[in-house]
Amino acid sequence: MTLQEIADKFQRGLDRKPIDDSLKFDCGEDGAITISDGTARLADDPADCTIHISHKNLEKLIAGKLNPVTAFAMGKIKVSGDMSVAMKLGKMLG
Repeated sequence: MTLQEIADKFQRGLDRKPIDDSLKFDCGEDGAITISDGTARLADDPADCTIHISHKNLEKLIAGKLNPVTAFAMGKIKVSGDMSVAMKLGKMLG
């Protein structure tokens, strides 16, 4: 799944259940997805919360094959900024 396909999936979730905060998924050299103002787009913009995750693990996360709490504990996900924003992710993906 490309980052654009993941951004499109996030957008479908935002269309159903918008979040007010900004959130960025930083996949390093593979690129970044920024969610802000009700839009998910390929961009490396400033955000309230940044989730550092590999592209491969992001695919697993949105497919439900990677538990975010376990991944965080194992260092597969690093969060910087407002941790409460990251907790809203389940609402958007649900």
